[in-house]
Amino acid sequence: MTYADIILPVPLDGLFTYSVPAPMEGQVRFGVRVLVPFGPKITHVGVVARVHGKAPEGIAVRDILRVLDTEPVVTATQYRLWQWMADYYMAPIGDVLKAALPAGLKAEEGYKPRTELYVRLRPEFGSARGLHVALDMIGRADRQRAAFETYLSLSGWAAAADSGNGGTVAEVTRDELLNASHTTTAIVNALVKRGLLDTYTREVGRLNTGGEPDFTRMKQLGEAQQRAYNEIMFSFLKKNVVLLHGVTSSGKTEIYIHLIKQAIESHKQVLYLLPEIALTVQITERLRRVFGGKLGIYHSRYSDNERVEIWRKQLSAAPYDVILGARSAVLLPFARLGLVIVDEEHEQSFKQQDPAPRYHARSTAIMLAQMTGAKTLLGTATPSLESYHSAQTGKYGLVRLAQRYKGIELPEIRIVDVKDLRRRKMMKGPLSPLLMAKVREAVEGGRQAILFQNRRGFAPMVECRQCGWVPRCERCDVSLTLHRRTNKMTCHYCGAAYDVPQVCPACGSRELHTRGAGTEKIEDRVCDAFPEARVARMDLDTTRTNGAYERIIDDFAEGRTDILIGTQMIGKGLDFDRVSVVGILDADSMMNYPDFRAYEQAFMMMAQVSGRAGRKGGRGLVILQTKSPDAPLLDYVVRNDYGALYRELIAERQAFRYPPYTHLTYIYMKHRDETVVDHAANEMGSMLRRWFGDRVLGPDRPAVARVKTLCIRKIVLKLELGIDMAKVRQYLRAAQKAMADDPRFRSVQTYFDVDPM
Repeated sequence: MTYADIILPVPLDGLFTYSVPAPMEGQVRFGVRVLVPFGPKITHVGVVARVHGKAPEGIAVRDILRVLDTEPVVTATQYRLWQWMADYYMAPIGDVLKAALPAGLKAEEGYKPRTELYVRLRPEFGSARGLHVALDMIGRADRQRAAFETYLSLSGWAAAADSGNGGTVAEVTRDELLNASHTTTAIVNALVKRGLLDTYTREVGRLNTGGEPDFTRMKQLGEAQQRAYNEIMFSFLKKNVVLLHGVTSSGKTEIYIHLIKQAIESHKQVLYLLPEIALTVQITERLRRVFGGKLGIYHSRYSDNERVEIWRKQLSAAPYDVILGARSAVLLPFARLGLVIVDEEHEQSFKQQDPAPRYHARSTAIMLAQMTGAKTLLGTATPSLESYHSAQTGKYGLVRLAQRYKGIELPEIRIVDVKDLRRRKMMKGPLSPLLMAKVREAVEGGRQAILFQNRRGFAPMVECRQCGWVPRCERCDVSLTLHRRTNKMTCHYCGAAYDVPQVCPACGSRELHTRGAGTEKIEDRVCDAFPEARVARMDLDTTRTNGAYERIIDDFAEGRTDILIGTQMIGKGLDFDRVSVVGILDADSMMNYPDFRAYEQAFMMMAQVSGRAGRKGGRGLVILQTKSPDAPLLDYVVRNDYGALYRELIAERQAFRYPPYTHLTYIYMKHRDETVVDHAANEMGSMLRRWFGDRVLGPDRPAVARVKTLCIRKIVLKLELGIDMAKVRQYLRAAQKAMADDPRFRSVQTYFDVDPM
């Protein structure tokens, strides 16, 4: 008897063994998808991981129902990467499969090829005589005659007849005919009913077929860029991973393009990762101009069918040479990967938060490159402390690009003390007088401005002036954010929306007011202050619909918008020519976040958004508003002194045993009953302390201790470098199993976040 071990998209550890019916023995092999029974009236699509002849002991083996593929949809390298992810990030391999495969490959009939309806002349009317017969049949139906004649024109019927090809003509889609003839579907259907035209469907691809590469469109590298390119190539001879530390607008993307060209000429594939879908808008156009049809795009905003087609193309004999994508692109199949580029490598968006697997795309990409013998380039103006430490200690190569392209100066940064201005009653709204003046000057001079506020909505809080009551979410331990456009208070954790109260339910007062400012309020104030300016907002609320990213970015890039207001997504690698002023409206909220990475992340966000100013033309200006003008971090931002920041933070991390000097793992426990989760967390903490001693911190309540009605507790595990991580994972899984086996805690959710951000 033949058996198959199968990965199923379920959050359970291990593989599931099924028997292979005799008629399927030749079809079931590694990497193909099969349909299997899983429970009463439940079936799943799984992927075959192993075929063998050993019957499992102690379990009833069920038969595979159907084989869904003639060729594997998963490669051996992909499976090795999945196994590594499942082990390292302590997630069931079924969750890895669920994250990796597009939905159309996880369902029995999930993928629908795109088809298009075509029209053609019936063969009996293909001659000149037959055409006269057809026209006679139409008679005096003028609209049908017009549509029929339009078809003949589009198809090139006359030219085909003259050439003696027996009426062979070009294909015409029904939509082309409708648009060209300005007619209706009913008219075309009438021609079909008369027997003059036939309709037929044909599968058409959704993928980029943008022609041959045109390397003449590549810009010549400047002197500093060429030097950096040469250093990268030399470093690749000795190191598998190289960090390119280049200031904003130093031309890193052009260096990437030259490296991609070199990889393609060496018959290698390239994976180019970006942290945000928004960034692909501008980068796609730059790459497509050079690499044409060799470029494929892959991210979650694409339809599932598009992602399935890209997946299948990567498995074909003619895959894309370059894949540009966000986090999930690292999970695609590659046959001859030679180079991985992780742009803006510092970005937290590369870390998957929920659901499992909670992987970091940067680390996963490095592991993928290691498995395939490829090289990895990490690029950024503000490296993560871990990556920079690896470069400083020789684990990674390090290449610096310290000047902007064509010698343009970095922007001037001026600090504005808003606390003092408010005390002296010189500032009432969210914009200081200096920022107002500079934005007005930019708009009147035909330039543009960016205003950065890392909070969406109108106001993060509504409060009663009399008693201090603040409306909170019923399902989560957070205050509600007011959204003026919908006139609702919304929870940004569970999405619940509430009506805005007219009176305080605690004291009956009608004196309810808003506290703080989100991007909506900033937009309102800016529109009032600059009625002549064209203003746009870019945050999660304005970019939900398809094409919204592209429209906002394109309008700003083309000068159709004067002032762009946005959250951190506007500071991530976007390139705008006309921006002369950037306003950072609230530096304090970034610096005072309760996390050991707060200073690092605040520096990155401020440096990145500052880098949008003055990229072409004159030197840009950044107005940085704060209540703490003497904070040391702001001095580093003003001087763009990443080295000084690194030296301060790395000493702090070493003293308090934080990464990169330790490994962090967070253990989360969730349950609807606070008493149950408290008891479970204490039991888990005690169990872990028996094994790990003072390396265990907690359990504690996280900053948000209830989300979607589930109470949350967190345990922190700090492990020194060099510890046997395989043994650690073995202990953690044993603890998780012990909790699941305890009748008191079977309903408690326990999961791990390895290398949390």
